Amino acid sequence: MSAFPKLTAEEVAEYIPNGALVACGGFTAAGCPKVIPLALAKRAERLHADGKPFRIKLLTGASTNDAVDGALGRARAIAFRAPYQADRDLRKCINDDDVDYVDDHLSRYARLLRQVFFGDIDVAIIEVSHYTDDGELALTTAVGSAPVFCQSAKHILLEHNAYHERISGFHDLYDVEENSVPVPLRALSDHIGTKTLRVDPKKILGVVETHLPDGIEAFKPCTSVHEAIAGHVVDFLLREIRRGVLSSASLTMELGTGNMTNAVLRHIGACEEMLNFSVHGEVLQDGILELLTQGRIEFAVGSSLTVTDPWLQTIYGRADFYKERLLLRPSEITNHPEVIQRLNLAALNAALEADIFGNVNSTHVAGTSVMNGIGGASDFAHNAALSVFMLPSTAKDGKISSMVPFCSHIDLTDHDVDVIVTEQGLADLRGKSPEQRALCVIENCAHPDYQPLLHAYLQRAKSGHIRHDLTAAFAFYDAYAKTGDMRNARL
Repeated sequence: MSAFPKLTAEEVAEYIPNGALVACGGFTAAGCPKVIPLALAKRAERLHADGKPFRIKLLTGASTNDAVDGALGRARAIAFRAPYQADRDLRKCINDDDVDYVDDHLSRYARLLRQVFFGDIDVAIIEVSHYTDDGELALTTAVGSAPVFCQSAKHILLEHNAYHERISGFHDLYDVEENSVPVPLRALSDHIGTKTLRVDPKKILGVVETHLPDGIEAFKPCTSVHEAIAGHVVDFLLREIRRGVLSSASLTMELGTGNMTNAVLRHIGACEEMLNFSVHGEVLQDGILELLTQGRIEFAVGSSLTVTDPWLQTIYGRADFYKERLLLRPSEITNHPEVIQRLNLAALNAALEADIFGNVNSTHVAGTSVMNGIGGASDFAHNAALSVFMLPSTAKDGKISSMVPFCSHIDLTDHDVDVIVTEQGLADLRGKSPEQRALCVIENCAHPDYQPLLHAYLQRAKSGHIRHDLTAAFAFYDAYAKTGDMRNARL
């Protein structure tokens, strides 16, 4: 008999008042609560229909599932959101100024939570695979910020998801605040923390029983553009290994999520000259698990196991095999600047656009409308031994150039960007002056349709360390706004 009351999701939703600061565990759709947020969204819809207010302030580990950001966003039940999202419906709410959104570096998120910059957390909703009466919790397929949520929250609600009962033992939970010493991580496979999370049992209000998969969907098939980008990236990595810049014997990589990453992983897997490597990052997706199973990836660390259900069942079916090859850690460890520096890794991430001087925009379309958020891209780009950004050279059937004179929004400055890759080619910006970087980007990464325009912009600004003509810096965006095609820019 459990010490905690067994409740329905509908009963739990009644515990959460209007204006509450709510923290949901998980990292991406992995490990997110699945039924309590849905019940909360339905409650909001009922109250709104009766003319009563109901909106919460929502904190998460990263992006979530449709039950959290999607349902609550559509119900207009979110007033404030941090630190990262990737949901279409919530994105519209943010861009319509209906939700206050804070986009921040994940590496410092736990510190901000502990310093109460977002306010006191009223309730944390955490998915667990097991729990005990004395407050020992086994998380499911993600860690994210669940430990600090549980430390900081006044109350905790548990979703006990028996679907993930075989996940126990995959976690390595280390508390930076409690230890107050340099993170004692020398090798990726070091176990430095605990497999379970200890919380004050008096905080736990109740338990909702579930038996549901994470519902991770497979990425769409890679395009020829993705494949071309991946080819350039792997060729570059091979050159760096031959030059001795990267060590083939101890190569560690961080890889962002999506089709581009899958294409890169597939090209690495097919390259006999590329030796085995390790992965340290935020999200472990299908492509990583495939190479891990083949032995091409020796060890993998992430904050979430964001894999499709067939892969999850493979992991659970061979749990002993995978426990020796992967670990799930809190995001304040995976994204810890000093840990990233110590591991001497190569970071490969995607971007929306880059400018000719090497600045990168990862978050905002035309400088105003948010797409997702910065997440951990800046943590890795700033601290990795090698920072690579990948993106197609154009979008919208060529009407938008991803290489522009000056980014409409800058998430990563040229100081944090070593290499830019498009399907056109690769620009290695290391050791180059601003003008040299500009010529390198134009000649190697820009689409041929836009190269003359970019050269014309560079010639128009003929003086200064960074040659900008601010009267024409955003001519590409102006042309797109007026004509629907950046190729109509006049420089």
